[in-house]
Amino acid sequence: MHDYKRPPTLHRYGPRSELELALSQGQFVLRPAGAFLTLSFSRAWDTELFDHFGADSCLVIHNTEEFGERIHRAVQRTLPNWAGIDGAVEYGVRAALGAAFTKGSGDAMEKEWQFAWRSMQSSASMNPVVIRIGSLENFAELRGRDYRPS
Repeated sequence: MHDYKRPPTLHRYGPRSELELALSQGQFVLRPAGAFLTLSFSRAWDTELFDHFGADSCLVIHNTEEFGERIHRAVQRTLPNWAGIDGAVEYGVRAALGAAFTKGSGDAMEKEWQFAWRSMQSSASMNPVVIRIGSLENFAELRGRDYRPS
């Protein structure tokens, strides 16, 4: 039995300019991966992930339930014939959620939580898609590598 409850926080490591748009406008890019469009986060605050992702900032989302619902609603509006799910990526074993949630054990340090959508039409184009879910400033923050919890 797997627990698909979202983690208490989600972390997106990346360039500050990209993450400032995510914080102020809720702008994210869904990227093609196999037959899916995906958006990935980490369940972990880990300064090593800054180097791993080539990042200078981290967007920390504190209300993952509201965030997840807003993401799914925005994609539903933008891509009405797509079905979405989110869950933990499993490393080195086939994930219960399927190929989109399965990665090699070498990526396990990422501790990914992934949102994935699949077209219900076989002819769908697989290009990056930009979505906007509105400001996240009431439940998210940007942190630099030097952040230390108080």
